[in-house]
Amino acid sequence: MLLAKYNMNSILTRASRRLRETVRFGRRNNLLFAQQGQGRWFSTSSNEMEILRNIGISAHIDSGKTTLTERILFYTGRIADVHEVRGKDGVGAKMDSMELEREKGITIQSAATYVKWNDINVNIIDTPGHIDFTIEVERALRVLDGAILVLCSVGGVQSQSITVDKQMKRYNVPRIAFINKLDRVGASPFKVITQLRDVLRLNAAPVQIPIGLEGDHKGCVDIIRKKALYFEGEKGVDIREDEIPSGLENMVEEKRLELVEALADVDDDIAEAYLEDGEDGISEELMVKAIRRQTIARTFVPVFMGSAFKNKGVQAVLDGVRDYLPNPKEVENFALDQSKDEEETLLKSESKEKFVGLAFKLEKGRYGQLTYLRVYQGSLKKGQVIKMGGTNKTVKLPRIVRMHANEMEDVAEVGSGEIVAMFGVECSSGTTFCDPSLDLTMTSIHVPEAVMSLAIKPKSTKDNDTFSKALNRFMFEDPTLRVEVDAETDETLISGMGELHLDIYCQRLEREYNCPVEVGRPKVSYRETLTSRADFSYLHKKQSGGSGQYGRVIGYLEPLPEDSKVSFEFANEMIGNAIPPEFIPAIEKGFKEALEEGELSGSPIQGVRFALTDGQAHAVDSNEIAFRMATRGAFRQGFMNSNPIILEPIMKVDVEVPSEFQGNTVSALSR
Repeated sequence: MLLAKYNMNSILTRASRRLRETVRFGRRNNLLFAQQGQGRWFSTSSNEMEILRNIGISAHIDSGKTTLTERILFYTGRIADVHEVRGKDGVGAKMDSMELEREKGITIQSAATYVKWNDINVNIIDTPGHIDFTIEVERALRVLDGAILVLCSVGGVQSQSITVDKQMKRYNVPRIAFINKLDRVGASPFKVITQLRDVLRLNAAPVQIPIGLEGDHKGCVDIIRKKALYFEGEKGVDIREDEIPSGLENMVEEKRLELVEALADVDDDIAEAYLEDGEDGISEELMVKAIRRQTIARTFVPVFMGSAFKNKGVQAVLDGVRDYLPNPKEVENFALDQSKDEEETLLKSESKEKFVGLAFKLEKGRYGQLTYLRVYQGSLKKGQVIKMGGTNKTVKLPRIVRMHANEMEDVAEVGSGEIVAMFGVECSSGTTFCDPSLDLTMTSIHVPEAVMSLAIKPKSTKDNDTFSKALNRFMFEDPTLRVEVDAETDETLISGMGELHLDIYCQRLEREYNCPVEVGRPKVSYRETLTSRADFSYLHKKQSGGSGQYGRVIGYLEPLPEDSKVSFEFANEMIGNAIPPEFIPAIEKGFKEALEEGELSGSPIQGVRFALTDGQAHAVDSNEIAFRMATRGAFRQGFMNSNPIILEPIMKVDVEVPSEFQGNTVSALSR
């Protein structure tokens, strides 16, 4: 379980030695390259895979995910010192490597790293908490085996907590929960646990209780081992175990019984031991094994507590990752065999098997494409030939790197279960790679629809090429960003997950490409129509020497029925040949041209019937152009006399809310 004592000097020495022995040789695309690193090894055997964990850290915005990750990096010796998200030293958290992230104090892009904690290796992906960047959470959870759901002890289960929970359930990701910020005024961890049960419908129970809250928060009590844990020394490095403080004994017994009952509901071994001997018959070992079994089965969520900012409880969370979250061999992953009509095939997390991996994140830079890859089966070596699943295209892998935020370290080979990145391989997000003898594909990543749009253009026309190049790159990296040119307004529209999402890309255009842009609301696609009948009689006559132009059209305009299946109608109701038949198509063409731009707002016109009843032609001066111009003039004359109106767009809206809010939502929409 927990180590009784951690020495600050040994951690700093270990981190400093690792930093000294890392050989960096330059910077490309804001990525630091390294040739050698220290601190862990890659899984190539079954035994090494059993001590591997692939986890993500996800939560609502400002719940403390990146702060928690920073402490994890520090306590595992991965970094030499702690820097805050909005720290006064101006350095910023390690995982927030983008300049905009450090300025705004939020995570914008998911970042990967790797650490070694006691006897396990851990690949970690720190994800954004803002709903606008939900695709980063989506593709991270697609390839992870477990997760830490971070919750604020004051805010509790919030909107993005619900979204993250849905994403974890979509990809069958087991999780442990960490209730953070117990040092804040108003902290109420047990209220948060109630929300986990009531709002997220999780079978959650605490494995710790806090020793003090708000300004009195000193540590926590491990209710499985019945030991108090105090996080002391500089930056909480020294963990002191002690007896349970007086006054907390009853709460420990109460919460331990609550934990046992929650486990007994889903675990037969705990239920049997509890029925035979009561709570006293449940040993520490039995309880730990049961929590691990049911966490991996996604029927139970153990809840840890602490304050990452105050350096309390983080090491216990790492022990929870080791004890309760699965290794790659304990998770079932499937692929579709294209050679057998997409038959579902179970992948084996063994390095000796043939290679299968999934590309889940891309970064495009001036030096080529960086592709993040999860290895599900087999091993991957530098120089290996791999195939894109579902195609016959093969590529030779020029380079494999492992990521530490924006730093890179070259590796020669990785085994099954690992998360790495490839350089020099062109592909799209969600591409499956496999051994050339296989033809497997894996299910891709769920991409939500865009929710808002902005009109955008470069301030200077000389930046048009750069503008297009940048938007193409952003779309390639981010599936939720969409760019299109509106056919009616001729505006370039960018669509995304929210105002912040689009604002970040506008700022990146200026900072990364020196391309300032102007943004605004997209023009509304109005329509115009008429509401009453109106007659017209219009003569177009033009004489400029030689052959002139002459044409008269007579008729009326009227609105089409509301249930009409067409938006306009042309009718020739003439009796006789006052207008020669060869000019009738020109009149119809002039009518369609007049519909393209209305007189009220310049919007297209719909719902109009044009009836031609009479006219007049000249033997010499009449031609197609004359009758087209006469028709357009006649249409304008009649349209302005038919009480025209502007039609606003009608939107079809689907509203999805949790069932408990259904009544209030229906009431609000009915107002």
